[in-house]
Amino acid sequence: MPVTWLVSDTHYSHRGILSPHMTRPRPFASIEEHDETLIARWNARIRDDDLVYHVGDFAYGCSHARAREIFDRLRGRKHLFLGNHDEKAMRLPWAEPPVQARRIVIQDPGMECGQGVWLSHYAHRVWDGMWRGDIHAFGHSHGSLPGTARSCDVGVDAWEYRPVRLSEVMEVLAENAAREQGDAAAGILSAAA
Repeated sequence: MPVTWLVSDTHYSHRGILSPHMTRPRPFASIEEHDETLIARWNARIRDDDLVYHVGDFAYGCSHARAREIFDRLRGRKHLFLGNHDEKAMRLPWAEPPVQARRIVIQDPGMECGQGVWLSHYAHRVWDGMWRGDIHAFGHSHGSLPGTARSCDVGVDAWEYRPVRLSEVMEVLAENAAREQGDAAAGILSAAA
């Protein structure tokens, strides 16, 4: 049975992503090493029939032919949520036409019920379905924007340069919730002092 994966900000062939001028330059000696590492880590986790939701910035600064070459090497049935660097990626053969943002429901094997997830390249403070328990997965921030009890960066910079499963995201959300409760408790104690 297929499983669902989330990923963002792969920036395949984007030489600038390695630049020391970036807030968080990626630790690869060359863009070729970067691309090959990300492709290998993707394919080590994902099977051909798995669903992959790419939350923006697939490739940048390369030809359409190069973007297609990388796309064809990646396993899974791939869906794109548009990021700010996806001009060439829009023309790739995604499983469905790329969108800006949308709610999906993930129910992987072993899950008792589905989990609503709002997907957008950009982090939101509120989103459709939040009131019913939906979570939010975003990219764009390259691991620099802290998540909350209900939202999480699924970009490769935050996840050892690989896609993640919902169960991994839920673990991080639980850690964020515990931190938020601890911060709130500390604030109450501080105010009472």
